[in-house]
Amino acid sequence: MRILVAGGAGYIGSHTCVALAERGHQAVIVDNHCNSAPTVLDRIARLTGGAPEAHRVDLRDAAALDRVFADGGFDAVIHFAALKSVGESCVRPLDYFENNLGGTVGLLQSMQRHGVDRLVFSSSATVYGEPEALPLDESARLSVTNPYGRTKLIAEQIIADACAADVRLCAISLRYFNPVGAHPSGLIGEAPSGVPNNLMPYICQVAVGQRARLQVFGGDWPTIDGTGVRDYIHVVDLARAHVHAIEALAGEGGSAPAAGHPLHGHTAINLGVGRGISVLELVRAFEAASGRSIPYDIVARRPGDVAEVYADPRLAEALLGWRAALDVDAMCRDAWRWQSMNPGGYAG
Repeated sequence: MRILVAGGAGYIGSHTCVALAERGHQAVIVDNHCNSAPTVLDRIARLTGGAPEAHRVDLRDAAALDRVFADGGFDAVIHFAALKSVGESCVRPLDYFENNLGGTVGLLQSMQRHGVDRLVFSSSATVYGEPEALPLDESARLSVTNPYGRTKLIAEQIIADACAADVRLCAISLRYFNPVGAHPSGLIGEAPSGVPNNLMPYICQVAVGQRARLQVFGGDWPTIDGTGVRDYIHVVDLARAHVHAIEALAGEGGSAPAAGHPLHGHTAINLGVGRGISVLELVRAFEAASGRSIPYDIVARRPGDVAEVYADPRLAEALLGWRAALDVDAMCRDAWRWQSMNPGGYAG
């Protein structure tokens, strides 16, 4: 299949482009590079044996996006393009609404104009807010606590409404838990700008000497060691899930799922390992993988944090035939390989 990958130069998008190529699909990237490095395209080329077709396009630029679709002959779309920092979204909520929701609407409108009727959307477990019960399955109450999460939830609702209005359109929203790691080659990985918002890249930067110590937010949670517990998933597993989703939407004979099929219309699916790992367990696993010590300080809890969150991933296996295969040791080994080979990210 020929797949338009919006945000395909980003962390998860780049890994998914490689995974698509490994399955014989052709990824065409559109990305405005506000949160990604154009040099990642060269890394993708080294991994896949050929330079991907790529266009520097913002999804809110309808004319530019329509030109890509007009020349494309696309079978489906994967939508990663979004601003993604929880903290930043609280400071710049209007930018997040304009970019994440405006881009989603623009993409859906262009898909409609050009007859593309299959979409996989990059969503987030932030749509669940504070969990009422664990593990979290797709029937859990939806309750967001920050503007970033709100953009993901509203985008899902926009997509669901578009599917209800057009019976040809079928979409899967993949609700990620905590993506970590990197491609085992060390050629592509997570390269946050500024202070990392997530735990693993912060640990990596401490290990490589860019930061002195890790801050652990809360040591008195009701968990195995007092630190927060999360469901971490290897980015390579996550990328593979997108390929499973696209192929599931292709259905029998290449047609989108018809009425009555479990994937007809809009479907939300969790992506996680299905068990939690504490902050200190992740630190110890990373120290074993890297041979580096990770000094840390226990500091006050952050407002809005919760003790423990992990997924029930059974629906992904039932509907997509997917489950996570890589463990925490692989996550840490691959994250360290990427960081040690690329201490400055894609800048060097």
